Amino acid sequence: LIKSGGEWISSVDLENHIVGVAGVAQACVVAAPHPKWDERPIALVVLAEGADVAPEAIIAHCESNYAKWQLPDEVLFVDSIPLTGTGKMDKKVVRAQLESDGYLLPDLRS
Repeated sequence: LIKSGGEWISSVDLENHIVGVAGVAQACVVAAPHPKWDERPIALVVLAEGADVAPEAIIAHCESNYAKWQLPDEVLFVDSIPLTGTGKMDKKVVRAQLESDGYLLPDLRS
């Protein structure tokens, strides 16, 4: 769960909805720190081979089922999502990689 502005956002629900987009093979939604909202969701997406999907198409797909404040602030396309030994997405590793890469949410970039 992601806590944004005192409200809870289900990362699993967003992931399941995002993989409903044609051409999306895998999705991982994690929290990114935000000074005003505490946390904001971002989506890491692995596309199916040969697929061409715009980040805007993924956000538009989510807009039909989620309030604006629940939408990911950004969609990042990645080659793969790290997995645990049991085959689940390793969100701790994903967050650590984003942090070590110096990731900032779009509205925090100068």
